[in-house]
Amino acid sequence: MKATIFKDKHESLGGKMVEFAGFYMPVQFEGINVEHETVRKAIGLFDVSHMGEFWVEGIKAFELCQKVSTNNVAALTDGKVQYSCFPNDKGGIVDDFLLYRFNEQKYLMVVNAANIEKDWAWVSKQNESIGAKITNASDDTSQLAVQGPLALKAMQKLTKESILDMEYYTFKVITFAGIENVLFSITGYTGAGGCEIYFPHNVGNKIFDAVMEAGKEFGIKPIGLAARDTLRLEMGFCLYGNDINDTTSPIEAKLGWITKFVEGNDFINRPALEKQKNEGVSKTLVGFEMIDKGIPRQHYPILDSKSNIIGEVTSGTMSPSLKVGIGMGYVKPEFSKIDTEIFIDIRGKALKAKVVKLPFYKG
Repeated sequence: MKATIFKDKHESLGGKMVEFAGFYMPVQFEGINVEHETVRKAIGLFDVSHMGEFWVEGIKAFELCQKVSTNNVAALTDGKVQYSCFPNDKGGIVDDFLLYRFNEQKYLMVVNAANIEKDWAWVSKQNESIGAKITNASDDTSQLAVQGPLALKAMQKLTKESILDMEYYTFKVITFAGIENVLFSITGYTGAGGCEIYFPHNVGNKIFDAVMEAGKEFGIKPIGLAARDTLRLEMGFCLYGNDINDTTSPIEAKLGWITKFVEGNDFINRPALEKQKNEGVSKTLVGFEMIDKGIPRQHYPILDSKSNIIGEVTSGTMSPSLKVGIGMGYVKPEFSKIDTEIFIDIRGKALKAKVVKLPFYKG
């Protein structure tokens, strides 16, 4: 099992440590609800150093990125970030990822921790016929996510560069906490605002301490993986391994907005996905809210009013913000309309729910 460079800090701060995606990580510190509310209302610090980072460089960099990404890389400009996914050749998703464009010959892919080896093998295989320069920097890169409405105000204290006016899905390379060449981005997985900070391991503890000190007056707290999951679910953000995987297509997962069928975007398996878009799918991802009292969990069956199985829950929790059970899951398309009544089989009881528009949390 791997550990990030912040393992000792997590333990000293009272983190409850567990195995996650092959890493020894804090699942919580004070408790899910407290940590969740801290991020929604103030500022929280997440260690996301377990994520993977691949550099794609050279005159063939754009060609490789465009081939492996469903989104239209040609629409990216310097300093912008795209959310995208790697389509496989069977109609599913290898992984979802972020793509950073530094210039026309330099890109950064940020992938999920559990998929680093799989993704690297996939990108390497696709690159065999292209020949871009690719580098797996996952073992050399640390990342902190500072999330919450007060995050940028606190982080501005650590840099002379203006960050308060940065737009969503943009980034800068700045001097931060006295460290040069820090990658500072605005993407987020919580819906609460904030930033991500990428840096080499050797400056990690200095940056961690500086972030905690700068955030002290704003009530900063360390946040674990459990609250990260409830925060992302309230926003309706997909989690790989739950809501998307090797067998779910981006069209089925309502990720058509990152699947661009434009001229020149000849990504892997485009014809099959384009056919799905035009002809429809046999299942589609929806969000639902419990009407009856109950907490939906992954793999619970979704039923119609006659107790027929029409789908399966992929993610579910008790929403700390809304105080109601929420979830996502795949259903037959005829049950996907907003306000459609469905039932969740929770330990043998069919409990009533309704399909709702995402995100669950409106802020």
